[in-house]
Amino acid sequence: MKILINAGPTRESIDPVRFITNHSSGKMGYALAAAAVKAGHEVTLVSGPVVLAPPAGLKEFISITTAAEMAEVMKKQFPMADLTILCAAVADYRPKRVSEFKLKKLPGGLTLELERTEDIALTLGRMKRTGQLLAGFAAETDDVEQNALKKLKEKNFDWIAANRVGIPGSGFGSDTNTVKLFAADGTVMDLGSELKTLLAERMIRIIASGKNKGEDGN
Repeated sequence: MKILINAGPTRESIDPVRFITNHSSGKMGYALAAAAVKAGHEVTLVSGPVVLAPPAGLKEFISITTAAEMAEVMKKQFPMADLTILCAAVADYRPKRVSEFKLKKLPGGLTLELERTEDIALTLGRMKRTGQLLAGFAAETDDVEQNALKKLKEKNFDWIAANRVGIPGSGFGSDTNTVKLFAADGTVMDLGSELKTLLAERMIRIIASGKNKGEDGN
């Protein structure tokens, strides 16, 4: 199976020195890519700026910085993929104007005008052809399941992994995660809290192989 995965954060420049980003470490996406390679799949990983080494055995590794670059690459790679897993934490907003020079510190506050970036998940969901699988993540601080199910439907996902962030020892930057999988057909699979490497292996086995609740033993 040809699998396309994105991972990590994006950086949206304010000026040549400063940028807007988020706490994504890329560990979950990289673990998924490594697990997919281990399972014998042909894997392309598209990554934002992280401090991780690309997993061995990838078909292709593509490094990007901004949300616009991520969108361009994902739209180009998506038609060739049998399964796409959206694990990157792509910025929803970017500065409307990027200063050519470093902004100087002045008295008082500073207001930045932001504009929306492209909704990559929505775009790919509309591009999805019959037979393609599209999975994503819902990293939420509250109403995790409700927000995940809403995103599952709106983005035309086949699977979504709901995980709570902002709690110690799980989610962004951590080696562990707490994941519950929801499928478009109504299947729900609680994978619990586990190392991201082990969760990734289970997720690849479930999503890529089409295993149901009974087959995975949950």
